[in-house]
Amino acid sequence: MTGADQRGGVPLRVVSYNVHSQRDDTAALAAVVRAVAPDVVVVQEGPRRFRWRQRSAALAESFGLVVAAGGLPSLGNLLLTSLRVRVLGSRCRRFPLTPGRHLRGAAYARCRVGPADFLLAGSHLSTDPAERPGQAALLRRDLAAETLPVVLGADLNDGPDSVTWRTVGEGLTDAAVAACAADRHTYPCTDPRRRIDALFVDPRVTVVGYDVVDTPQTRRASDHFPVLADLLLPVAG
Repeated sequence: MTGADQRGGVPLRVVSYNVHSQRDDTAALAAVVRAVAPDVVVVQEGPRRFRWRQRSAALAESFGLVVAAGGLPSLGNLLLTSLRVRVLGSRCRRFPLTPGRHLRGAAYARCRVGPADFLLAGSHLSTDPAERPGQAALLRRDLAAETLPVVLGADLNDGPDSVTWRTVGEGLTDAAVAACAADRHTYPCTDPRRRIDALFVDPRVTVVGYDVVDTPQTRRASDHFPVLADLLLPVAG
Protein backbone atom coordinates (compact mmCIF):
# COMPACT_ATOMS: atom_id res chain seq x y z
CA MET A 1 0.00 0.00 0.00
CA THR A 2 1.44 3.32 -1.04
CA GLY A 3 0.34 6.92 -1.32
CA ALA A 4 -3.07 8.33 -0.50
CA ASP A 5 -6.29 6.41 -1.12
CA GLN A 6 -8.85 7.98 -3.44
CA ARG A 7 -11.17 8.26 -0.41
CA GLY A 8 -8.85 10.89 1.03
CA GLY A 9 -6.64 9.07 3.51
CA VAL A 10 -3.39 7.14 3.73
CA PRO A 11 -3.83 3.34 3.93
CA LEU A 12 -2.44 1.52 6.96
CA ARG A 13 -2.76 -2.21 7.66
CA VAL A 14 -2.63 -3.02 11.38
CA VAL A 15 -2.36 -6.29 13.29
CA SER A 16 -2.79 -6.55 17.07
CA TYR A 17 -1.63 -9.91 18.38
CA ASN A 18 -1.05 -11.55 21.76
CA VAL A 19 1.69 -14.03 20.79
CA HIS A 20 1.51 -16.06 24.04
CA SER A 21 5.20 -15.42 24.80
CA GLN A 22 6.07 -17.43 21.65
CA ARG A 23 5.26 -20.66 23.50
CA ASP A 24 3.40 -22.21 20.58
CA ASP A 25 4.27 -22.89 16.92
CA THR A 26 6.65 -20.03 16.08
CA ALA A 27 6.87 -21.00 12.40
CA ALA A 28 3.09 -20.74 12.16
CA LEU A 29 3.20 -17.43 14.05
CA ALA A 30 5.62 -15.93 11.53
CA ALA A 31 3.65 -17.32 8.60
CA VAL A 32 0.39 -15.85 9.92
CA VAL A 33 1.80 -12.34 10.14
CA ARG A 34 3.72 -12.46 6.86
CA ALA A 35 0.63 -13.71 5.03
CA VAL A 36 -1.35 -10.54 5.82
CA ALA A 37 1.59 -8.17 5.10
CA PRO A 38 0.88 -5.55 7.79
CA ASP A 39 2.42 -2.10 8.02
CA VAL A 40 2.44 -2.30 11.82
CA VAL A 41 2.03 -5.06 14.41
CA VAL A 42 1.12 -4.37 18.03
CA VAL A 43 2.40 -7.32 20.07
CA GLN A 44 1.31 -8.37 23.53
CA GLU A 45 3.38 -10.91 25.50
CA GLY A 46 6.51 -10.13 23.53
CA PRO A 47 10.03 -10.57 24.96
CA ARG A 48 10.43 -8.87 28.32
CA ARG A 49 13.23 -10.67 30.16
CA PHE A 50 16.63 -12.24 29.39
CA ARG A 51 18.11 -11.06 26.05
CA TRP A 52 14.90 -9.20 25.30
CA ARG A 53 16.47 -6.87 22.73
CA GLN A 54 17.86 -9.72 20.65
CA ARG A 55 14.67 -11.73 20.96
CA SER A 56 12.49 -8.74 20.04
CA ALA A 57 14.61 -8.10 16.95
CA ALA A 58 14.40 -11.78 15.99
CA LEU A 59 10.61 -11.76 16.36
CA ALA A 60 10.37 -8.62 14.22
CA GLU A 61 12.65 -10.16 11.58
CA SER A 62 10.52 -13.31 11.47
CA PHE A 63 7.57 -11.06 10.57
CA GLY A 64 9.58 -9.07 8.01
CA LEU A 65 9.41 -5.98 10.25
CA VAL A 66 11.60 -3.90 12.57
CA VAL A 67 11.26 -2.88 16.22
CA ALA A 68 9.79 0.58 16.82
CA ALA A 69 9.30 0.52 20.60
CA GLY A 70 8.70 -1.63 23.64
CA GLY A 71 10.13 -4.81 25.10
CA LEU A 72 11.30 -4.88 28.69
CA PRO A 73 10.64 -1.15 29.37
CA SER A 74 6.95 -1.68 28.56
CA LEU A 75 6.75 -5.19 30.08
CA GLY A 76 6.42 -7.15 26.84
CA ASN A 77 4.37 -4.74 24.76
CA LEU A 78 6.14 -4.44 21.43
CA LEU A 79 5.48 -2.16 18.45
CA LEU A 80 6.78 -3.40 15.10
CA THR A 81 6.70 -1.56 11.77
CA SER A 82 7.48 -2.10 8.12
CA LEU A 83 10.05 0.13 6.44
CA ARG A 84 7.14 2.04 4.94
CA VAL A 85 6.55 3.54 8.39
CA ARG A 86 8.94 6.12 9.82
CA VAL A 87 9.22 6.21 13.62
CA LEU A 88 9.61 9.78 14.91
CA GLY A 89 9.86 8.98 18.60
CA SER A 90 8.84 6.45 21.21
CA ARG A 91 8.27 5.99 24.92
CA CYS A 92 7.19 3.31 27.36
CA ARG A 93 5.11 3.38 30.50
CA ARG A 94 4.96 1.03 33.48
CA PHE A 95 1.80 0.77 35.53
CA PRO A 96 2.13 0.73 39.33
CA LEU A 97 3.01 -2.66 40.75
CA THR A 98 0.52 -4.48 42.93
CA PRO A 99 2.49 -6.79 45.25
CA GLY A 100 2.22 -10.38 44.12
CA ARG A 101 1.07 -9.46 40.60
CA HIS A 102 2.92 -9.11 37.27
CA LEU A 103 4.18 -5.70 36.21
CA ARG A 104 2.21 -4.32 33.27
CA GLY A 105 2.72 -1.38 30.95
CA ALA A 106 2.27 0.23 27.54
CA ALA A 107 4.33 1.27 24.53
CA TYR A 108 3.88 4.33 22.31
CA ALA A 109 5.46 5.36 19.01
CA ARG A 110 4.86 8.53 17.04
CA CYS A 111 4.90 7.42 13.42
CA ARG A 112 4.63 8.80 9.90
CA VAL A 113 3.52 7.05 6.76
CA GLY A 114 3.49 9.17 3.64
CA PRO A 115 1.93 12.53 4.58
CA ALA A 116 0.10 11.14 7.63
CA ASP A 117 1.30 11.17 11.25
CA PHE A 118 -0.23 8.98 13.95
CA LEU A 119 0.42 7.54 17.40
CA LEU A 120 0.76 3.76 17.53
CA ALA A 121 0.07 2.36 21.00
CA GLY A 122 -0.07 -1.04 22.63
CA SER A 123 -0.90 -2.41 26.06
CA HIS A 124 -1.80 -5.59 27.94
CA LEU A 125 -3.87 -5.10 31.08
CA SER A 126 -3.96 -7.27 34.17
CA THR A 127 -5.87 -10.51 34.61
CA ASP A 128 -6.80 -9.19 38.09
CA PRO A 129 -10.18 -7.38 38.01
CA ALA A 130 -9.10 -5.22 40.93
CA GLU A 131 -6.09 -3.89 38.98
CA ARG A 132 -7.58 -3.40 35.53
CA PRO A 133 -9.67 -0.24 36.11
CA GLY A 134 -6.67 1.71 37.41
CA GLN A 135 -4.48 0.57 34.54
CA ALA A 136 -7.24 1.42 32.07
CA ALA A 137 -7.51 4.92 33.52
CA LEU A 138 -3.75 5.51 33.18
CA LEU A 139 -3.77 4.24 29.60
CA ARG A 140 -6.76 6.45 28.77
CA ARG A 141 -5.01 9.46 30.32
CA ASP A 142 -1.96 8.92 28.12
CA LEU A 143 -4.08 8.65 24.99
CA ALA A 144 -6.25 11.66 25.83
CA ALA A 145 -3.14 13.84 26.10
CA GLU A 146 -2.09 12.95 22.54
CA THR A 147 -2.82 15.31 19.66
CA LEU A 148 -2.04 12.85 16.85
CA PRO A 149 -4.64 10.33 15.64
CA VAL A 150 -4.35 7.24 17.85
CA VAL A 151 -4.19 3.61 16.74
CA LEU A 152 -4.29 1.35 19.82
CA GLY A 153 -4.03 -2.43 19.97
CA ALA A 154 -4.53 -4.01 23.39
CA ASP A 155 -5.33 -7.21 25.22
CA LEU A 156 -7.67 -5.77 27.84
CA ASN A 157 -8.43 -9.09 29.57
CA ASP A 158 -12.00 -7.79 29.67
CA GLY A 159 -14.90 -7.68 27.25
CA PRO A 160 -16.83 -4.83 25.61
CA ASP A 161 -19.41 -4.74 28.43
CA SER A 162 -16.76 -3.92 31.05
CA VAL A 163 -15.74 -0.67 32.73
CA THR A 164 -12.20 -1.39 31.52
CA TRP A 165 -13.26 -1.48 27.87
CA ARG A 166 -15.39 1.65 28.17
CA THR A 167 -12.61 3.55 29.94
CA VAL A 168 -9.92 2.74 27.39
CA GLY A 169 -12.26 3.28 24.44
CA GLU A 170 -13.66 6.62 25.59
CA GLY A 171 -13.54 9.02 22.66
CA LEU A 172 -12.19 6.34 20.31
CA THR A 173 -13.76 4.09 17.69
CA ASP A 174 -13.93 0.34 18.28
CA ALA A 175 -12.77 -0.98 14.90
CA ALA A 176 -14.86 -4.16 15.24
CA VAL A 177 -18.04 -2.16 15.88
CA ALA A 178 -17.26 0.19 12.99
CA ALA A 179 -16.95 -2.84 10.69
CA CYS A 180 -20.09 -4.55 12.10
CA ALA A 181 -17.93 -7.42 13.38
CA ALA A 182 -18.33 -7.08 17.15
CA ASP A 183 -19.53 -10.70 17.36
CA ARG A 184 -16.09 -12.03 16.34
CA HIS A 185 -14.41 -13.55 19.40
CA THR A 186 -10.63 -13.48 19.85
CA TYR A 187 -9.91 -15.83 22.77
CA PRO A 188 -9.17 -18.64 23.40
CA CYS A 189 -8.32 -20.20 20.05
CA THR A 190 -9.41 -23.65 21.22
CA ASP A 191 -12.92 -22.41 22.04
CA PRO A 192 -13.34 -18.74 21.09
CA ARG A 193 -15.99 -17.21 23.32
CA ARG A 194 -14.62 -13.80 24.39
CA ARG A 195 -13.57 -10.60 22.63
CA ILE A 196 -10.80 -9.31 24.88
CA ASP A 197 -8.37 -8.16 22.15
CA ALA A 198 -9.27 -4.62 21.15
CA LEU A 199 -8.34 -2.33 18.31
CA PHE A 200 -9.34 1.29 18.91
CA VAL A 201 -8.74 4.19 16.54
CA ASP A 202 -9.18 7.93 16.60
CA PRO A 203 -12.53 9.08 15.12
CA ARG A 204 -10.50 10.84 12.40
CA VAL A 205 -9.31 7.42 11.21
CA THR A 206 -11.54 5.50 8.78
CA VAL A 207 -11.98 1.76 9.36
CA VAL A 208 -12.06 0.18 5.90
CA GLY A 209 -11.96 -3.46 6.99
CA TYR A 210 -11.65 -5.62 10.11
CA ASP A 211 -11.08 -9.32 10.67
CA VAL A 212 -10.31 -11.80 13.42
CA VAL A 213 -8.00 -14.19 11.62
CA ASP A 214 -9.19 -17.72 12.41
CA THR A 215 -7.27 -20.33 10.39
CA PRO A 216 -5.56 -23.64 11.14
CA GLN A 217 -2.28 -21.72 11.36
CA THR A 218 -3.56 -19.14 13.84
CA ARG A 219 -4.88 -21.93 16.04
CA ARG A 220 -1.32 -23.34 16.22
CA ALA A 221 0.45 -20.00 16.57
CA SER A 222 -0.97 -18.64 19.85
CA ASP A 223 -3.86 -18.91 22.29
CA HIS A 224 -5.27 -15.63 20.88
CA PHE A 225 -6.41 -14.89 17.35
CA PRO A 226 -4.78 -11.88 15.69
CA VAL A 227 -6.95 -8.85 14.99
CA LEU A 228 -6.45 -7.32 11.54
CA ALA A 229 -7.68 -3.95 10.31
CA ASP A 230 -7.30 -1.82 7.21
CA LEU A 231 -7.42 1.88 8.04
CA LEU A 232 -7.27 5.23 6.29
CA LEU A 233 -5.23 7.79 8.19
CA PRO A 234 -6.14 11.48 7.88
CA VAL A 235 -3.69 13.82 6.21
CA ALA A 236 -2.99 16.88 8.34
CA GLY A 237 -3.51 20.30 6.89
